[in-house]
Formats: sequence, structure tokens, C-alpha cells
Amino acid sequence: MMIARLCKMTMKFLGRGYVNLVEVVVRDNNVDQALRALKKKMQREGLFREMKMRRHYEKPSEARVREEAEAKRRVRKLARKNTEA
Repeated sequence: MMIARLCKMTMKFLGRGYVNLVEVVVRDNNVDQALRALKKKMQREGLFREMKMRRHYEKPSEARVREEAEAKRRVRKLARKNTEA
């Protein structure tokens, strides 16, 4: 059984709107493999980062500054990648 088969993305309506939920199926009582697949899926979806950010309220001005800094970092990383290649 492939790990790709263990994870399935679903859209569910939870009062506020449709939300992406990560669903992992445990096969043959192999919980460790399912947990690994879940962690990998959550990492790809950015859920760990979002949970960390939502621990505390972020003012809109702080969010704007952070997003601008992230954009600058992405541009510098892309430029660095293009010059190396």
C-alpha cells in the first residue's frame, strides 16, 4: 500500500464555509505509517505553520509587514536559485 493512498483531501462544510480537512486511513493496524503520512500531509498544507501563527493575535499591520518580508525572502531565494543554475 502506497502512502499516497492513505491520505485523502476532503472538503466539508463546517458552519463558516467549506474547509479543507486532511483524512488519513489506517490500513492493517499500521498506525505509525498513517501518522507519518498525516504529518507529511500537514507539513505540505502548511497547517503546522498556521497553528503556530494563530497561537497569538496578529495585528493587521504586523501581518502586512510579515507578508512583505516573506515576499522579499521569496524573491531573493528565487534570484539566488536562478544565478546558481
